[in-house]
Amino acid sequence: MRRFFYIHRSDRRVIITLLCIVVVVLTAIVLTGGDETATNSSAIDKKRHAQRRHYDNRPIDEGGPTRQVRLFPFDPNTADSTQLLQLGLQRWQVRNIYRYRRAGGIYRRPQDFARLYGLTAGQYRQLEPYIRISADYQPASRLVEPEKPYVRDTLRYPVKIEQGQHVVLNTADTAQLRRVPGIGTYFANEIVNHGRFLGGYVSVDQLDEIPDFPQEAKQYFVISSPNPRRLNVNRLSLNELKRHPYINYYQAKAIVDYRRLHGRIENLRQLSLSKDFPPDAIRRLEPYIEY
Repeated sequence: MRRFFYIHRSDRRVIITLLCIVVVVLTAIVLTGGDETATNSSAIDKKRHAQRRHYDNRPIDEGGPTRQVRLFPFDPNTADSTQLLQLGLQRWQVRNIYRYRRAGGIYRRPQDFARLYGLTAGQYRQLEPYIRISADYQPASRLVEPEKPYVRDTLRYPVKIEQGQHVVLNTADTAQLRRVPGIGTYFANEIVNHGRFLGGYVSVDQLDEIPDFPQEAKQYFVISSPNPRRLNVNRLSLNELKRHPYINYYQAKAIVDYRRLHGRIENLRQLSLSKDFPPDAIRRLEPYIEY
């Protein structure tokens, strides 16, 4: 059989009263303690903030009231915090420099240091003469010699003359002749050699006597005051006469035979009766003959 504890009515009132007192006291404690905790947390934050400001703005010389600024040559890639602070930079600027360097940043030119956050134009102008960038931090591409600009080899590949320009045929050397469009080393040598055998050019058309000569190149040549070397047909021997490109063996023999039979030659027309001297041969040879 269950037993029940019976509390007297007056005892129940006492218990309820005590419980109410306990609840009120606990509530007061909680409320009072929360305010104090909040107050203490706020005070702690203010204290920390003040300490941080003091740390950021404290002078280099802990015993001095202000920071002593001293300028000296420095490399922003290697300067330590003490040196940077002595130059007048703020601690947060020094930390930015360290972060930049840790991230792989490099100051390659003094102007790169001007990008430092918070650095004024006046401060940069003051520091710029003292910035020394080590050669180790210069771009490696500067170690490679720049490619030399292409220079045309005018001896091997001369610059060609333009349309309307001319070369004097009898006075030009091979270098000048190779400036003519269509004329290379081979034809330049052939022009000089043929002119020497002739004794000088008297007409640009004489270039046609060179095998495979480019016709389009003739327009760039001119004859100026021709003065060819002349052959004295009354004195030269057969061998001497036939050395000229315009006189073959039979023509040279005809000249010598005419001198032996008829005497002195006064005009090549005197040889026109010979089958070896058709009109074209006489006309071509006349500029190179003297009597």
